[in-house]
Amino acid sequence: MAHDHAHSHDHHHDHGHGHGHDHGLGGHHHHAPKDFGRAFAVGVMLNTGFVAAEVAAGLWFGSLALLADAGHNLSDVLSLLLAWGAATLAKRRPAGRRTYGLRKATILASLANAILLLVAVGAIVSEAVRRLMEPSEVAAWPVMVVAAIGVVINTATALMFMGGRKDDLNIRGAFLHMAADAAVSLAVVIGAGLIALTSLYWLDPALSLMIVAVILIGTWGLLRDSVDLALDAAPRGMDVEAVRAWLAALPGVTGVHDLHIWAMSTTETALTCHLTRPDNPEGDAFLHAACEGLQARFGIGHVTLQVETGAADHCRLAPADVV
Repeated sequence: MAHDHAHSHDHHHDHGHGHGHDHGLGGHHHHAPKDFGRAFAVGVMLNTGFVAAEVAAGLWFGSLALLADAGHNLSDVLSLLLAWGAATLAKRRPAGRRTYGLRKATILASLANAILLLVAVGAIVSEAVRRLMEPSEVAAWPVMVVAAIGVVINTATALMFMGGRKDDLNIRGAFLHMAADAAVSLAVVIGAGLIALTSLYWLDPALSLMIVAVILIGTWGLLRDSVDLALDAAPRGMDVEAVRAWLAALPGVTGVHDLHIWAMSTTETALTCHLTRPDNPEGDAFLHAACEGLQARFGIGHVTLQVETGAADHCRLAPADVV
């Protein structure tokens, strides 16, 4: 007959030290995520102003390159707003049915960000192909000046996000967008300069196709990591088997099962696991030590461990194929 208390469950939620951070791209341990609110605000304002100026100049000087660049910049303003909103939502406290708060919004935003970049790339490719087939005249010198201003603005914005690009997938998305924009604007400057010297109008769309290749390489990594985190995969750089081995080697532990590691946000990692430990005299002290160790060694800050004696019925989650 099964007993109500077949397992001696010691259920522990590590909240005293529950805010270690692990980014989606590597296993380095670091502390609280930085607040990039000011960087977002300045970035959105500068880039919105520049998009308006670029559209006006593109129409005035008959430059499709500037209009295409303006469209690309506009998609990045939208993605900055998206990333900013997600970073703000992530700070909201858990409430009601959302027991994890809105942390996962950062992962959804980085996914949307990658898709937006791909859409922008598609628009640039179609425009470039059209202009390669029908090169149109460009007022080279004014275009050069406007694009050069874009290089300065986008580089300045990218530098504001540079500090967080390794720690947070969302900030990495914002940094990539701005760096890509600076590269696009620089190509427009070079293209306009060469056109002014040679009158070879096909140089401009040819350059934009080269930039598209660079953007695609950067976006692919962002898209792959975002999809992984959205599917609750362990963050990139997290060695799941090393965590399992570390838990199995804890004193008194005879078995490890139902181990799950996933990203709660682009900066926070969670873990749940059942440990079989026939003799558990230390109780909470063992759990606290295990949680501290997972935080220090793997950067996993949100840990829930269930300890079973293994004396009675086997845990129904023990088989490896049961999730």
